[in-house]
Amino acid sequence: MEDLLGLLDFGPVFENGDRILEGFWGTIRLALMTALLSMVIGTIAVSFRVAPIPLLRVVGTVYVNVVRNTPLTLVLLLCSLGISTTLRIKFSETDSLNLYWWSVIGLSAYTGAFICEVLRSGINTVPLGQAEAARSIGLSFVQSLRLIILPQAFRTVIAPLGSTLIAMIKNTTVVIAAGYLEAAAVMYELFDDPNNQPPAIPLFLTIAAGFMVMTLPTGFFFGWLAKRMAVAR
Repeated sequence: MEDLLGLLDFGPVFENGDRILEGFWGTIRLALMTALLSMVIGTIAVSFRVAPIPLLRVVGTVYVNVVRNTPLTLVLLLCSLGISTTLRIKFSETDSLNLYWWSVIGLSAYTGAFICEVLRSGINTVPLGQAEAARSIGLSFVQSLRLIILPQAFRTVIAPLGSTLIAMIKNTTVVIAAGYLEAAAVMYELFDDPNNQPPAIPLFLTIAAGFMVMTLPTGFFFGWLAKRMAVAR
């Protein structure tokens, strides 16, 4: 019984609360910036995929197919080891800031490919007659996309976008491969520290609870927003 109580002792976890909170703050910073940048990348990519110019369609298709079928770990290693370390392309001489931005770029490029496909499915729900009507009144492709097609596409796929962003939040744990300090990296450091090693089960439960705090409200918010902004057909 004493051994069981020892395995479930949350005291050492609370003693390392500052380090764990620092890790989750790193995860939140990473997720927020990635969500913003991946939406921009996904919007540009889907614009390429539905563009009337064949070359742009090829570029968008190649980007989506290559990135979606490449493991996220390899994408992050390419950014951190390939570009930052080998090619010495850095955002800052401060290692933590440099790793943060390369982690954001790698995760955003990966997530943006999935957002592109979500938006493309939303574009497919917009009646073809609306695009034809836009052309008939003299709107260019960019104008019809910006004013008519994309606003309806975004409203249609709010719920799938929420699911994609939730998956992105969970994917931040893979950023440990790039060396950026987030929640999973802090957990790994605590396990690897022989002088300060909390019991495994309480630490796992704490990290899991932290991710639930981030993902559950996100899911509820996007579910509410999808109902609120539903397009009446």
